[in-house]
Amino acid sequence: MKPRNRRLAFVVAGLLVLSMATWLVLNALQSNLVFFFTPSQVATHAAPRSGAFRLGGLVEEGSVQKAADGLALRFVVTDRAQRVSVHYRGLLPDLFREGKGVVVAGHLQEDGSFMANTVLAKHDENYMPPEAAAALEQARPMAAGDAP
Repeated sequence: MKPRNRRLAFVVAGLLVLSMATWLVLNALQSNLVFFFTPSQVATHAAPRSGAFRLGGLVEEGSVQKAADGLALRFVVTDRAQRVSVHYRGLLPDLFREGKGVVVAGHLQEDGSFMANTVLAKHDENYMPPEAAAALEQARPMAAGDAP
């Protein structure tokens, strides 16, 4: 084989390996993406009906219901305009409270409720994820009946 053909074969093989590695990385990233949605977006069917995503908002006052075993519970996440019922089984973060910000990760069930596998509570009085803060601000005028 001539040196020129050998070089060309190495370049083609290198490009194949590089493209395969790029495809594997992009495929892994895509399968690990979890998007954030608000209860209003869930109500308008902007959130995926199947597949995992994050739901964020405030825990509605008086909505937390714990089962006798202390691990299963139900609560409602709201953005002051819409509400989504959440089911969770596990230990809650210490900062989980009614009226406070929360982000739950999981998926929608057939009945429209949300089955959470992770609950993240707001850790500071002054902090809220930017997406959740923007969603709550946008929902506030809608809850009052004003135009956004």
